[in-house]
Amino acid sequence: MQLDKTIAAVVTGGASGLGAATARALAAKGVKVGLIDLNDQLGPKVAAEIGGTYAKADVTSETSVAAALATLRAAHGQERILANCAGIALAQRTARRVKETGAIVPHDIAAFRKVIEVNLIGTFIMIASSATGMMSLDPLAPDGERGVIICTASVAAEDGQIGQVAYAASKGGVASMTLPVARDLSRDGIRVVSILPGLFLTPMFDTVTPEARKSLEAAVPFPPRLGHPSEYAQLAVQICENVMLNGATLRLDGAIRLAPR
Repeated sequence: MQLDKTIAAVVTGGASGLGAATARALAAKGVKVGLIDLNDQLGPKVAAEIGGTYAKADVTSETSVAAALATLRAAHGQERILANCAGIALAQRTARRVKETGAIVPHDIAAFRKVIEVNLIGTFIMIASSATGMMSLDPLAPDGERGVIICTASVAAEDGQIGQVAYAASKGGVASMTLPVARDLSRDGIRVVSILPGLFLTPMFDTVTPEARKSLEAAVPFPPRLGHPSEYAQLAVQICENVMLNGATLRLDGAIRLAPR
């Protein structure tokens, strides 16, 4: 896909982190970018910076997503690019001992369900909603491409750590559905690719101490540092531009393999 002002994109989680970086990178190519997020402070700010449009939405709600997409499509037209960057993290073991009381308790099921709802079901709601619109578009020459969908999984999908069961399950689901969704949409010229980021400097790391950050950076074989959101965005742009990238799950991780803890 040639990225220019004739192309519209929607980026979820676009107010910060990987989503904001992806929105900026696409806008730099001339793409008309719509942001979906729950952050009414940062969302409009990023949209203004890139000449885009912001719409507040909860990706777990079909009604909320439909309203947001209607707003963005009214501003920019039907999107040919969807970048799913919205997500949440949770650290909790399958079962654990409470240090203060010695009680043994299971994982909070409501918390587990919330992570699955946002990271996996929310991603699928966006995919299905966006793909439905993309299928109405005229195909682009020379390959008949109508659109491209980028999803954000995680290296935790393949080597989740202690306390990451909910997060790993949600991201594993995203990775696992990449190929069947790509196959579902192939006849209509819509590609689907998932990126599995390693340790990236996003708001999820805001509470990490400098000492812990150094330890995390040392675990990355090369380059020995946290990834920059702009590097995720660079790959997202390359996925859009390279039509042969389809049905793939791509690790972007500096060759890290997560240890148990």
